[in-house]
Amino acid sequence: MLCVLFSLTAEASDVSLHGFAQGNYSVNTDTSNPDGGDFKWAEERLQIKLDASKNTMRLFLKTDILYDHVDEIDGAELKEGFVDFTAEKWDTRIGRQVITWGVGDLIFINDIFPKDYEAFFSGRPLEYLKKGVDGIKIGVYPSYASAELIIIPFFEPNNFPDPKRFHMFDPMPSVANRNKEEPSTKIDNTEIALRIYRDVAGFDGSIYFYRGFFRQPSMLPDSMAAPTRIDLIFPSLSVYGASLQGRALEGVLSIEAGYYDSRQDRDGTDPVVPNSQIRFLTGYQRQMWEDFTLGLQYYAEYMKAYSEYRTNLPSGFPREKRYHDLASVRVTQFLVHQTLKLSFFSFYSPSDSDYLLNPEIKYNFSDSVWAAVGANIFGGGDEWNQFGQLDQNDNMYTQIRYEF
Repeated sequence: MLCVLFSLTAEASDVSLHGFAQGNYSVNTDTSNPDGGDFKWAEERLQIKLDASKNTMRLFLKTDILYDHVDEIDGAELKEGFVDFTAEKWDTRIGRQVITWGVGDLIFINDIFPKDYEAFFSGRPLEYLKKGVDGIKIGVYPSYASAELIIIPFFEPNNFPDPKRFHMFDPMPSVANRNKEEPSTKIDNTEIALRIYRDVAGFDGSIYFYRGFFRQPSMLPDSMAAPTRIDLIFPSLSVYGASLQGRALEGVLSIEAGYYDSRQDRDGTDPVVPNSQIRFLTGYQRQMWEDFTLGLQYYAEYMKAYSEYRTNLPSGFPREKRYHDLASVRVTQFLVHQTLKLSFFSFYSPSDSDYLLNPEIKYNFSDSVWAAVGANIFGGGDEWNQFGQLDQNDNMYTQIRYEF
């Protein structure tokens, strides 16, 4: 990549350099962190974006330099770094890249690429929810349909809230000896994802396939009765799905579904491996009046082999429901010539009775400077539910950014 950087930027016909300086702070409003701290997040960050192209080649780099006040560390992160090669009916992207599939708003069925949920729950800008993967993307564009093939040789898990900063449910809190076993880098473990898409009666239609691993770890104790060690493993997974999105009912209608094939436990008898599931999403978005948009979603999961799951669940572990659902509402209003943005997003689970509320105010002082203030409010349900377990982690956050 460095060789391409020097050769391409030296001869590039189009080179741009942009970025931003940002402060991002999130303070508890309920109780202190498990480690006694009062901040979920407190950092300054400088991002540099380099975009250079020459004929059929393009180089893109996005790098963050940061200082974290909570953990008192500094460093640099390569958020994206790839090279594009473009031809008439195909293209290739090689390197670290952020990939977004599916039609959900913060609900991911066929978007099986890694996420940073700590960033989302601690009030960082939404762009930090998606993590980059190191791999190859090949796009082909014949007349009858288009396709994207993703090859990921290096496994990247989801990033969940740090137990030092977030109060989280742990079924085995007394076991401190834990070891994360990520899939090794070898040909058999290479992740493959395929998306084929085209227009279907005025709707954007896609079908999806993925073969890889669950990105949320499963707990494998050395003993169910008296554990002394826990291995965090990532079981094998295949996903088969489809989506449609287009104009309907004076708005935009979205439908998505996926079958999660838990390849290591298709009969559902292994208590440490997730069962296979059917997942479904429908959404509707409409501009109700000028500068006001309403978005609604309903999402559901149905667990297969549920009786086997119940029979083999160890004593003391929380029991999931066979049918789990989630509803969301997003309301956005722009004011003052669209420089002031008022937004509200919420999740509520009818099956678990837990929720997440996220109100936010954002104001653009100029084309280069903006600031946002918001809150994350969790509650309801049981102590092990998705949002119920975060009940003590309510926080208020502020984001200040200067773009150049």
